[in-house]
Amino acid sequence: MESPAPGVLLIADPFLRDPNFLRTVVFLCDHQQEGSFGFVLNKKYNHTLEELINGADGLNIPVYYGGPVQVDTLHFLHYCPKEIPGGNEIKDGVYWGGNFETAIEQIKMGKVDKSKIRFFIGYSGWANGQLAEELKEKSWLTVMSSRKLIFHKKINEIWKDALRQLGGDYEMMINFPIDPQLN
Repeated sequence: MESPAPGVLLIADPFLRDPNFLRTVVFLCDHQQEGSFGFVLNKKYNHTLEELINGADGLNIPVYYGGPVQVDTLHFLHYCPKEIPGGNEIKDGVYWGGNFETAIEQIKMGKVDKSKIRFFIGYSGWANGQLAEELKEKSWLTVMSSRKLIFHKKINEIWKDALRQLGGDYEMMINFPIDPQLN
């Protein structure tokens, strides 16, 4: 298990009942004494980029639900620092943010492949000490992220593949029912 830090994935415990985080994986972008924030990687939002942003016509790109905080904001992760300047490197060539207008232009011109960028509405955030408390309660498992998991082609497999990365007994959790009382 990894300590919370930028680049670490938070994997929701199979029995975590919070509807915002049910069977989710969160990519931590920042973790400091004041708090932490990241993006849920495996929950698709019900609108595409072109439906949400003026000037994104023709960009039928999925948007993901980053979390319940500030759902009126749009963020993005990518691994195209040459094409999209101004991003913050979180881990091994994965960047958060950058020049949004340039990102849109580069996608439209075909210089940024849509599979190399993910857009998120809102984010997941924890106040000082809140994430530490949730980790003590075993609400989350932690593992180091990989570009493959962050930009996974099958979002329904991210939670399972993150658990597989932990190996051993954690792999059994993949088959746990959401509500064990239904067994």
